[in-house]
Order: sequence, then C-alpha cells, then structure tokens
Amino acid sequence: MIVGGALVLAWLFIFVFARAIAPYDPIKVDVANALLPPSSAHFLGTDDLGRDVFSRVLVGSQVSLRVGLISVAIGFLFGVSLGLAAGYLGGTFDLLAMRGVDALLAFPALVLAIAITAALGPKIENAMIAIGIVAIPAYARLTRGQVLAVRAREFIVAARTIGASPLRIILWHIFPNVVNSLIVQATLSTAFAILAEAALSFLGLGPQPPDPSWGQDINYSQRYLPNLKWWMSVGPGLAIFSAVFAFNFLGDALRDALDPRLRRSG
Repeated sequence: MIVGGALVLAWLFIFVFARAIAPYDPIKVDVANALLPPSSAHFLGTDDLGRDVFSRVLVGSQVSLRVGLISVAIGFLFGVSLGLAAGYLGGTFDLLAMRGVDALLAFPALVLAIAITAALGPKIENAMIAIGIVAIPAYARLTRGQVLAVRAREFIVAARTIGASPLRIILWHIFPNVVNSLIVQATLSTAFAILAEAALSFLGLGPQPPDPSWGQDINYSQRYLPNLKWWMSVGPGLAIFSAVFAFNFLGDALRDALDPRLRRSG
C-alpha cells in the first residue's frame, strides 16, 4: 500500500503543480527546435512543433487525472445511489434497475465510452460524462450485492422496528457497512478512467489541440516512429503506464487491507 500510495500522491502533486514545475510552456510552438532528441535542455526531447515533451507530459496529467477523478465521481454518485435503492427496496425497482445495468454491461466499457463520446461530440467534458456512464454498472452491481448481504442483519431489522425511515437506514446503517468495497472500486475505476481518456484522446475524441493530452500526443508521435523519433511517444506512454499502475496497485493493496477475509487468510 505504501508504494501505491506514494505513486498516487506523486501524481496528485504533479496534477496540482504541473504548470509551476513545467520547464517550458507546453503549447508554445518553436519550429527551430523541432524533433530534438532528449538532452539536458529538453529532458524528453521536443515534438514536431518544437514543444517540450516533458512539459506536455506534466501538464497533460491535469487532463488525465481531472477526467479520471470527475468521471469516477459521476459513476460513484449515480451507481452507488442506484445500487443502494435497488438492494434495499428490491421488487420491481430492483428488477428494472438491474436489467438496465445488464444492458450497459453487454457492451465493452471502452467501446461504449467511445460511442457515447462520438455521439456527444469531441470535448473533454463529454469524455468525462461518457467514462462516468460506463462506470455506473460496476458501482451499482457491487453496491447492490453488498446491500443484500447486510439488509437482513439484526441491526437493520432493529432500525426498521423502531420506525427509522428507509432513507435513514440506507445512509446511516447500510452505506457505512459497504463503503470499504466502494473505496477499492473507486481506486481501480480511476485507473480505467485514465486509460479510457488516453484512448479517447488518441482517437481525437478527448481534449482538442493545442491542449496537452497523453493519448493525443501518442497519436501525433506515431508518424515519426519509422524515423526513430521515439521520444515523442515514450514520455506520454510511460506517464499512462505509471498512473494506471499506481492506482491499480493502490486499489489491490486497499482491497487486501480492507477485506477481512483476506486479512484472516494472510
């Protein structure tokens, strides 16, 4: 957990202070210094327009992490709300809600995100909405399953007996008992959201030029790979790998720490 937490904190630090620590303006064109290899002046070289790749990687983190965090918040809010209501109320509402969730799960998440973003238009806000929508089913199913496991326990029955409202029971008695699993899911979902944003940007469906974006920069760099201008893709590629690895690693560590069954078996 320490390693994953440290990596996530490092990326959050970069997210907050990227523009302050970037050595160059990430969107300033300098064709006289185009396609320079890595050097002491340009740590990761420059791209075809002379822009510093390292600076674009740093500032690009603000796009990727912002999309990741906001889309996860969207999925968490709507998915958890739906799962809590479906699990507690049951009946027809549960049946209809889960059929809707199954319909979304019938499509690969990334393909569905691409389709939604293409329909809404290529903007960063639409990418957030699309990734948030495809995250809803995972939260809804996980939350519903956790609610079904606790709603028949004695303290829930006691709360009903003394006349507590369904909303109070859900918020004050059920939700605190399922939140650990949701924290783990949120961490893992952030990793997927970062990867999905990179894929959307690669296809031109995310942030638009000249704003830095990891996926967009990899797309631009591929035409120069036959000429051995490898540094244009290495920087954003390593950034995507590092950020996704950090959140996945932290998510796995949190799952091991918060799941009592895993603690007992360890």
